[in-house]
Amino acid sequence: MTKKVTPYKDSDLGKKEQVTQMFNTISKNYDGLNRVISFGIDIKWRKKVVSILSKKKPSSILDIATGTGDLAINMVDTGATKIVGLDISPGMLEVGKNKIADKKLNHTIEMIVGDSENLPFEENSFDAITVAFGVRNFENLEKGLAEIFRVLKPNGSFVVLETSVPTKTPFKQGYRFYTKYILPLIGRIFSKDRSAYAYLSESASVFPHGENFNNILRKIGFIDVVNKPQTFGVASIYVASK
Repeated sequence: MTKKVTPYKDSDLGKKEQVTQMFNTISKNYDGLNRVISFGIDIKWRKKVVSILSKKKPSSILDIATGTGDLAINMVDTGATKIVGLDISPGMLEVGKNKIADKKLNHTIEMIVGDSENLPFEENSFDAITVAFGVRNFENLEKGLAEIFRVLKPNGSFVVLETSVPTKTPFKQGYRFYTKYILPLIGRIFSKDRSAYAYLSESASVFPHGENFNNILRKIGFIDVVNKPQTFGVASIYVASK
């Protein structure tokens, strides 16, 4: 992160506490707003993550920053028998638990409150770990990634889906305009939290995407690191192993 971005500029709380507060506030509207903001393309991106992991045939998956559980639910298609969704926001998890119950997936998916930078698991616990649109919310990015590395099994897979910034014209200019003006406007109209979607776009703009993020993963100890830009570069899928 080139600079620390927080949801509430006037708050004395740390980033972790502010992010928890923000997601608790927007949890009921989060899924619907996500579909609107991404034009539904985020569904396609998650399916690509599932496709990547399906080839690895993991038995156990940890989905960090699981939110309302979309990716955790999608991960059932990998054939994994144990899926844990972890998030710092009880409000988001409550929405996710209802979705999982509706789909009768309680026997496969467990949703727990937890801190990505202090994971409540032993070393080498999971065959695969995923994070979708969550690493940029870590208060300490390297600490969170080191925790992921710790609980991932040797030869395990780590897959990150995260927003990135297009580098080619005209996508770069279009993305900048959309995230600076349109996305916060949508958030203000549809969300109770006027700051939330401004934060989400600002945090995406300063996140060390592409090769910069690859290098951070390598620094932590991950190997076979590759990134796969999606949809003109507005998102990227990062794949690494231990």
